[in-house]
Amino acid sequence: MAIKERVGVVVSDKMDKTVVVAIENRSSHTKYGKIVVRTKRYKAHDEENKCKSGDRVRITETRPLSKTKRWAVAEIFGTKNG
Repeated sequence: MAIKERVGVVVSDKMDKTVVVAIENRSSHTKYGKIVVRTKRYKAHDEENKCKSGDRVRITETRPLSKTKRWAVAEIFGTKNG
């Protein structure tokens, strides 16, 4: 089975060794055709506390690390602004 990966933006880095990553999903409405943007928030493990709010990151699925944390930060692309 393939390891799931997602790319998103860090929206919170206030916890120790944990960040909240927002992933946008764009899809077309079945009846009206309008592009609908849905956002899902994942808690991801950040072992070295390197991620800052606004960073673009890649997260990968891992074993359960806590009640709500099942993802880990694999790569940091840099800040959202540049």
